[in-house]
Amino acid sequence: MTFQNTLEFAQQLDAADALAQYRDEFHYPQINGKDVIYFTGNSLGLQPKRTQRFVDEVMKDWRDLAVEGHFYADKPWWDYHERLAAGLGKVVGAKPKEISVMNTLTVNLHLLMVSFYRPTAKRYKIICEEKAFPSDQYMLQSQVRFHGFDPKDAIVEVKKRNREHAWRTEDIIQKINEVGDELALVLMGGVNYYNGQVLDMETITKAGKGVGAFVGWDLAHAVGNVELSLHDWDVDFAAWCSYKYMNSGPGNASGIFVHEKHLGKSDIPRFEGWWGTKKETRFLMKPEFDPTETADAWQLSNPPILSLAPYLASLELFDEVGMDALIKKQKTIVAYLEFILHDIDAQVESTFEIITPGDRGCQLSVLLHGEGRSLFDYLMKQGVITDWREPNVIRLAPAPFYCSYEDMYMFGQILRAGILQK
Repeated sequence: MTFQNTLEFAQQLDAADALAQYRDEFHYPQINGKDVIYFTGNSLGLQPKRTQRFVDEVMKDWRDLAVEGHFYADKPWWDYHERLAAGLGKVVGAKPKEISVMNTLTVNLHLLMVSFYRPTAKRYKIICEEKAFPSDQYMLQSQVRFHGFDPKDAIVEVKKRNREHAWRTEDIIQKINEVGDELALVLMGGVNYYNGQVLDMETITKAGKGVGAFVGWDLAHAVGNVELSLHDWDVDFAAWCSYKYMNSGPGNASGIFVHEKHLGKSDIPRFEGWWGTKKETRFLMKPEFDPTETADAWQLSNPPILSLAPYLASLELFDEVGMDALIKKQKTIVAYLEFILHDIDAQVESTFEIITPGDRGCQLSVLLHGEGRSLFDYLMKQGVITDWREPNVIRLAPAPFYCSYEDMYMFGQILRAGILQK
């Protein structure tokens, strides 16, 4: 498609957009009396309007039924979480039994590492990407220390090449093969939070398993954003938060994936609680743990229903639209944003360097050479909600559910004005 940096062209794209109607499904903050241009769905998605109905339903059931809501609510609470499994399975490419929803992301990664980081004196090393999201770094370091190893020795970071902003798959594979039979676990971010790169998860998973390691993925920036086929890729485990592209609300419940080959086993190392037992015997209060034959075996306590309600509301939207349609628009709107950035770049003295490679989802990370924090502050005051990372990077994530092509055009005009007004 040949793009144009005009309002008329952007409006033509919106008129042809099959998902345009879903923009009205979300609430928008307002600045200066206008809906914001929202680029931070990679941090916290907007609130779907239907969320209120799902939360109100739980509140009404609590009010009218009290404890009986566990069994007699329209959506009984004791199996409420199971309603998310099928929808999430479509989003991440998994069987419903491989999915559960519980806790929050780093908590779940810790719990999954109990099962899948089982170091020995020889095989104890973990491979991750350099400068992984800080919470992942802290988690890996604490897990390694817990098992009596030195993080400086046990954690192997795959670095980007000098003067490059993205990882090369061949470098990751080389590092996996180099560590070889010392490698216990590969655990990386499927989409890097900083540069927006989508790693070749299928190839990396195959390489890790080829040397006898477990392979897991932190999919915080991937779920609801890019195509995933966790079951077919033979991924051992994965976890993700739900409040970014999944629009479930701040700090909300995390999803997990455990490949079916690990399910139904009573001898797998795992921290356990009563909600991981089989439904049929859960309320018999038996002293022995009898694991359910799904990923729910990793659950510890009864799920927080008021947190799951917004997640279920958002999944209803995903089920209506489907990941194929979202990814189709994502590719076009991100390409249009990239075109706008290059066109504005040609009109001003500053230089924009897009550090996100071609393997990308919604996010473009942009180095603003010659610009500082004042430009970000200007954008925010003009109603462009974006994200600043030191020293001079802005992250722009036009989520296809609620961002429009006109948003991309208007952002370009505001960006240009912010640079020229200095």
